[in-house]
Amino acid sequence: MKIAVVGATGLVGREMLTVLAERGFGQERDRRGATVATGKEEVIAAASPKSRGKKIEFAGRELTVVSVEEAIEAKPDYAIFSAGAAASRQYAPLFVEKGTTVIDNSSAWRKVPEIPLVVPEINIATATQALKQSGNNAIIIANPNCSTIQMVLALSALEREFGIRRIVVSTYQSITGTGIKAVRQLEAEERGEKPEEMAYPYPIHRNLFPHGGDWLESGYTTEEQKLVDETRKIFGDPDIMVSATVARVPVVGGHSESVNVELKREYDLDEVRRLIAETPGVVLYDDPSKNLYPMPITAHHKDEVFVGRLRRDPSQPRTLNLWVVADNIRKGAATNAVQIMEAMIEMRNEK
Repeated sequence: MKIAVVGATGLVGREMLTVLAERGFGQERDRRGATVATGKEEVIAAASPKSRGKKIEFAGRELTVVSVEEAIEAKPDYAIFSAGAAASRQYAPLFVEKGTTVIDNSSAWRKVPEIPLVVPEINIATATQALKQSGNNAIIIANPNCSTIQMVLALSALEREFGIRRIVVSTYQSITGTGIKAVRQLEAEERGEKPEEMAYPYPIHRNLFPHGGDWLESGYTTEEQKLVDETRKIFGDPDIMVSATVARVPVVGGHSESVNVELKREYDLDEVRRLIAETPGVVLYDDPSKNLYPMPITAHHKDEVFVGRLRRDPSQPRTLNLWVVADNIRKGAATNAVQIMEAMIEMRNEK
């Protein structure tokens, strides 16, 4: 089996390689779990022409970065993309023509009706169904936006048991969602230096601003609109009302979200706590008596979504508040994409 990581030199691409190595891809292990050889799967690191020939670490060895065109010609079984929407629109169909199933982390395909938008714990069936409809040929699968993934996973059991009428969400998003340039800007500002490049129009150190993504005519941003459109698509309910405000904060560990959710049926708070605690991929991290609540440092380098500050909203019937935190580079991007691939591999192996 061949697996290509497209955009392998970026923040998310490097994390994809890390997650693949952690989950045993590209390695063979003995019964004690020690790596004894490599080659069970061939992992291909691809990036833009300026990165071609660079060396990048993977599973204790170095991979040589190839061009995207070279990766296409290698005919991998799967290609995990984190190279931006423009590159995905250009290259993903070319991979599919070679028989490669593409899992794309950009916004390029998320709103296309026939392209599955997947959080594996919620709706992997949409991807497996799309694959079956294709005659088990190659398809494109979209990875949702990082802020959407953690919110819908935290709410998935409540949507299933009670139905969701309305969501009001405010996000406190890590600068890592913007990329390495934003991290370098913050690090320079922390040192009291002028950044070589500004990822944002304002300083981020000791500051925050209610702006993520591009501005829309509505006054909202593309990051905010993603929370609306993607939530509806993943839950399969176009009538869910979503109002979102996105803010960037000087944090590198993960995204935090304040979520106010109105359910369609009355709930018992203890039942809500149980449902969230039993949701695969979610950790209930909530004990006010011990000041126990999720923070970015709680989620950093972890794959789970952490939920706390659960409480009833006294101002609105059938409504509750919760605080949701996840590492946006891990579950919000790299891990979710690898989990999709794992599910597709498992489905094909069952055949």
